[in-house]
Amino acid sequence: MHVENLPLTELARKIRSGEISPSEVRETFAARIRELDPKIEAFNLVSDTFPETDANLPLAGIPIGIKDVFCEKGVKTTASSKMLTNFSAPYESTVTARLKAAGAVSMGKLNMDEFAMGGSGENSALRITKNPWALDRIPGGSSAGSAAAVAAGLVPAALGTDTGGSIRQPASMCGIVGFKPTYGRISRYGVIAMASSLDTPGFFSRTVRDSGLLYEITAGHDPMDSTSLDLPAGLDGNIWNATDLKGVKIGIPKEYFVDGMEADVTKEVRAAIEKARELGAEIKEISLPHTQYGLAVYYVVMPAEVSTNLARYDGLRFGHSSAVPSDIAKNRSEGFGKEAQRRIMLGSFVLSSGFYDAYYKKAALVRELIKKDFDDAFKEVDVIFTPTAPSVAWKIGEKTEDPLKMYLSDIFTVNASLAGLPGLSLPVGYGKTEDGSGDQTELPVGLQILGPRLGEEIVFKTANVMEKALASKMTKRPKMS
Repeated sequence: MHVENLPLTELARKIRSGEISPSEVRETFAARIRELDPKIEAFNLVSDTFPETDANLPLAGIPIGIKDVFCEKGVKTTASSKMLTNFSAPYESTVTARLKAAGAVSMGKLNMDEFAMGGSGENSALRITKNPWALDRIPGGSSAGSAAAVAAGLVPAALGTDTGGSIRQPASMCGIVGFKPTYGRISRYGVIAMASSLDTPGFFSRTVRDSGLLYEITAGHDPMDSTSLDLPAGLDGNIWNATDLKGVKIGIPKEYFVDGMEADVTKEVRAAIEKARELGAEIKEISLPHTQYGLAVYYVVMPAEVSTNLARYDGLRFGHSSAVPSDIAKNRSEGFGKEAQRRIMLGSFVLSSGFYDAYYKKAALVRELIKKDFDDAFKEVDVIFTPTAPSVAWKIGEKTEDPLKMYLSDIFTVNASLAGLPGLSLPVGYGKTEDGSGDQTELPVGLQILGPRLGEEIVFKTANVMEKALASKMTKRPKMS
């Protein structure tokens, strides 16, 4: 039995039925980590002790990878930053607490861009995670280790956070499912903050249904998070039985098919749209007129919140201390990497006296226009289809010297984050890219499925039907070479 290839829901069923024990499952994944992670470098910390769990619980001893931004009580949590090298969390995040209460066990902490700032995984202070499909390529970011670990079969599922695309984009790059719920659906308590009005916990998994199960277990009101929504978050179980998309209206925004996209990305996403039409969906071209401003708005709002959230790391109360602990400037310059410093400075600038109205206030107003674009669109359609990213995974080091090129990899994901919408990246094909020697490498392409605020159910239903319809096409696995 190839445990590492089974979906999480199937693993849980086999554990409950007694076909396999939780310890056998954990040891299978632990063995794969020992064998493959030295090449992939997804883990910052691998767990070596596991509590006994009730085999009747929904997650029944299943190992879950934890992005190194979720606090686990007594466990080292670094946000992949030198600033938190020796930080041991004094409390448990709500998300990990709910997963463990459902029977899951933490397999360890997964690498990421420092404080979740980046789109490639290269901004980690600890290691550079490799894409299992081609070890010379990035896995996407910021949830680099989470995406790579699930794609390589090191864990059946993993936690991530999505601020501007940090779940959806790496899921696309690694050929797996990445799901971000509506902002406020899942508690941020115990998640090291980057940009508080955008940060959203979510999941990486092998199947859409796996992410649906994890969503139902973790979603719901949390009094410890003031932004947590006090609304029912359950899903209608019948959505998993749907076999067509009859009656579903799918919007295709004309602004999301732009010059500069890789040809194979366009081809595979267009093919997925035609598959949805074959499945009975009504396809309608729509307009989201303020799309062009999304990236600029995001890179004003996000750094402003970053500069505020990271102000607490001064090396005095906690965080890295230099040889002269009272020298706060030295503590911070040594503790934060280049990208973190870049965003802190940019955020401090746009919030400073004389520039707040010109930059931050204006960006906040345009953010409302972007939200309204989506509100208007969802009066006409049920879900929106777009590419997840404009390209397949690029080579490690290819964009590190030009931050603007890196930021453009978020061009299709940031607007939904600004609007707080649920979104899912589904693998729908493969793009061929030259490896430098004339040989071609096939790398995954993702389709982004966006729903209206609180529209998780229609996103999951649509994605599940598409996943089943494309199953015969999506049969390739990473070679990890």
